[in-house]
Amino acid sequence: MLSPQDQLTELVRALETDQHVFATDPLLITEKLQGEDGTPIQKLHRRASRIDSNGALARVLGKIDGRIKGIMIVMSVVWCISGFLGLFTLLQSNVVNFFYVLVCLLGFHTIMLGGWLVMTLINRDQQAPSWFASFVSPSYLIRGKDDVTKAAVDLYERQLQHSGMRWYLGRFSHQLWLATLTGMLLAIIFLLIVRQYSFSWESTLLSDQALVSLTQTLGWLPSMVGFDVPDSTAIAQSRLVTEAMPLSVARQWAGLLVGSLLMYGIVPRAIAWVVCALMFRRKKMRLDIKQPYYQKIINFWQRHVVDADDFTEAPAPVAPKAAVSAGKKLVALLEYPSNQDKWWQSGLNDDRHVFSESSKIENFGIIDDREDMTRLKNYLDEHPVQVLLGIHSKALPDRGTLRKLDQIAAHAKDGLIVQLLGDADLTLDDEPVDKQAVRYQQWQTALSARKIGLVDIDS
Repeated sequence: MLSPQDQLTELVRALETDQHVFATDPLLITEKLQGEDGTPIQKLHRRASRIDSNGALARVLGKIDGRIKGIMIVMSVVWCISGFLGLFTLLQSNVVNFFYVLVCLLGFHTIMLGGWLVMTLINRDQQAPSWFASFVSPSYLIRGKDDVTKAAVDLYERQLQHSGMRWYLGRFSHQLWLATLTGMLLAIIFLLIVRQYSFSWESTLLSDQALVSLTQTLGWLPSMVGFDVPDSTAIAQSRLVTEAMPLSVARQWAGLLVGSLLMYGIVPRAIAWVVCALMFRRKKMRLDIKQPYYQKIINFWQRHVVDADDFTEAPAPVAPKAAVSAGKKLVALLEYPSNQDKWWQSGLNDDRHVFSESSKIENFGIIDDREDMTRLKNYLDEHPVQVLLGIHSKALPDRGTLRKLDQIAAHAKDGLIVQLLGDADLTLDDEPVDKQAVRYQQWQTALSARKIGLVDIDS
């Protein structure tokens, strides 16, 4: 899976592509990061964290991740308990057949471990099985119809389909086996402490010498790490035992049983777990910064003048000059109030825009919430008028504002023109001149892209 920082960055990309309204304007964050140091990845991570200023996106991602890990922990505990109870049930008799118990402990485990090794060598680059993605699908773990939850669920679904997830699945399966074997080990240690066992062996098909050789072979690796294992005399004495055997011999067989469980069960499975963990880290999904979305941001950050003599700055986009019609007008303010009753007269009541006092004007007031937009669109659908929209020059041309602008332009049958209002018209906090120029140019760019005319009150 992606790292938590990559997940947040990718979630921001998905939401911004769908025109989601964030707690902080992405445009402002992108502009501020242009002058900061750091690699593109670091700056993208920083950008995503600042856009998610209220932590809402990170909380949704953390909730999904926590629930997936919680399921894995619960399953590991259940597997451990099942291993403990299974072996506890198996060792109820005081005299046990050593090889029967050993096969019950490690037989199926060894077959499954060998099968996993063979399948891993054959299918190196295949994706994880589809059932695993369905089993841990976030859509079953979190409920929500909001944009953030849907985008987060889609993000996790894409990660579960990544080829590196097969190693994640392998690590999880080995974790369950380790939990089962650990439960068996705890059960063996507990029963050997509170009860005295006698161990025997017998066979119909194999000769005595074959079983003696097999026992000595099994005992070689546990003896290398310090476990007591039965010698040839103890092995011979244990054939067909039905009563209590000498304590020293029983301890040797107990040492071989515990050592076999550790060396042939837990240790190989732990090695397989480590291999899967390392391969998952190596094949881990990375943030693809070659996508057009990221490349556009990175290119914006990397713009700089190499040589002032050779550099020619591209002309900034300029909005078209407003063309005022002779018909009926509708004037409205976007989101902010005005201190002047007839604010539109400063821009239109002169010869430059061929605007006359006799033109009929419909003053629609302030357009702010959804009800205002619905009322305005219904009016525009029924009346052919030209709309003059007053917008304060300090207002952010963010996605929400531009979405309102696009809706008004789509419903205005005789066109839409915009007049930017300065501090003389609206009462807001003072702003540095350089920021005013940047914001004015942002509006010029936005209006130019939409072919919306701008009322020129300075020329």
